[in-house]
Amino acid sequence: MGRNTRKRRSPLAVRAIAASAALAVAGGGLVWANFYASAGESKSKPNATLAAAQVATIACPDVGQKLTNVPGQARAGVAKELALLDRQITEAYKRLAETRQAQSRDANFVNNAILGPLKDKRSATIDRIGINIRRVGGQVPQGMAQLAACQSKTDQAQTNAGGAQQGGQQQGGQQQGGQQQGGQQQGGQQQGGQAQGQGGNGPVAGDFININQVQPNGGPKGVNGNGLAANGNGGSRGSFTTNCGNNKNEIRNSDNVIVAPGVSNGAQHQHDYVGNQSNNAFASDQQLANAQTSCQNQGDKSSYFWPVIRIQDGTQDIDQGKPGGGQDKNVGKIVEPNQVQLKFVGNKRGPVVAMPQALRIITGDAKAFVNGLGNANTNWSCTGFENRVVTDKYPICPQGSSVVRTSFFQSCWDGKNIDSANHRTHVSFVKGDGSCANGFKAIPQLQVRLVYSVPAPQIQNGQVKNAYAVDSFPENLHKPITDHNDFINFFNQNTMNKMVNCINNGQNCK
Repeated sequence: MGRNTRKRRSPLAVRAIAASAALAVAGGGLVWANFYASAGESKSKPNATLAAAQVATIACPDVGQKLTNVPGQARAGVAKELALLDRQITEAYKRLAETRQAQSRDANFVNNAILGPLKDKRSATIDRIGINIRRVGGQVPQGMAQLAACQSKTDQAQTNAGGAQQGGQQQGGQQQGGQQQGGQQQGGQQQGGQAQGQGGNGPVAGDFININQVQPNGGPKGVNGNGLAANGNGGSRGSFTTNCGNNKNEIRNSDNVIVAPGVSNGAQHQHDYVGNQSNNAFASDQQLANAQTSCQNQGDKSSYFWPVIRIQDGTQDIDQGKPGGGQDKNVGKIVEPNQVQLKFVGNKRGPVVAMPQALRIITGDAKAFVNGLGNANTNWSCTGFENRVVTDKYPICPQGSSVVRTSFFQSCWDGKNIDSANHRTHVSFVKGDGSCANGFKAIPQLQVRLVYSVPAPQIQNGQVKNAYAVDSFPENLHKPITDHNDFINFFNQNTMNKMVNCINNGQNCK
């Protein structure tokens, strides 16, 4: 437990040392080209013409998602190599962000000084992944070597990132406050050389929308069918709610025992934990099963965790100079949710079966901004407006209304595995009619609702002030589409059986 970060807030003000240029595309595209200068460059102002040619971030193929069949004996070694790939991207991104002037002088700088060396490092790491797999008799997927090359992202790639194609619900609100191309590149952001968001790392004005400008769309649905509600008027109509608090114990770390077991700072961003009180990268299943829990029902020692939300109001938190915090471009004051609802529901087509102990489920994608929407599952809204949901924007809520994050988890299980090599293929979402495909079995669906009291961000002259954002990998620029949620089942068998019986019998239990 010594590795968990506990909050001791400091009033130390954030002083921007960076110049910033942000580009917008017409028609509701994302605003996302952020650059920051080194301390030695802080007195210079960016040239708008040069800034337009510069790079916002780096996008690399997600090697882990291609590994669908890694032998169990190789998974620990492979996980450490995958975490190394993440750190290599982060180092390259930081170099990208700190070499603005060099990029403006040399059109080949990014390729020669950043992307080329990154490819060489990734090639060596991918080779070691293959060695780990073959050493225990496994087969390496074809084409792995082709995953080494990464791409730079500029404003021309807007429609391929995040959720720029979400259509009419973003148009209008996104272009307010001088966010259109002319107003944003002239005067608005370049006065005083002030960087937007987390030291130039996001979010930016185009990442926000006034909830009043979102048309009613029925509530949470996730992205591309991910995150559909499993329950309905038929089948197993009951529910089971567990109360595990809202992390008043302030247990946080930047590990992820699911994706990067045994790797310190494997997530590169802070998570809030409720339920299990011993979750870190080095926790074994036995340790988790025997841990303390913050849940009122002591039969629930499950681990529930999600990236923290920070407010960029000029203050820093205890991790301002540490991995997962300031070192990974996550800055600002951490705020815990003032409401946490953890609810398990049934399946509209029939009964559910018990989850196996230590079942791991990840919903959403922390890298969705560069990976695309294949695994994205985000729902953002405001209290009093929860029939209006956005997936690729942070909502600006009116006075008296709070920000809401909702996650509906996968609720179909392959009936055999508590995890899979890519942490995805052992579970799936229900189809539109509520059924499970591929012979999978219906399990209780976890629905997580988090409510935050955060001040409404203000957008003036293309700048966002007092922004809030989820923690992220640095190269994902704290985009709302990167929100995600994690669960490890450690209900004891009696409590799990009670849950299943309540759901299948149409009861609502706690």
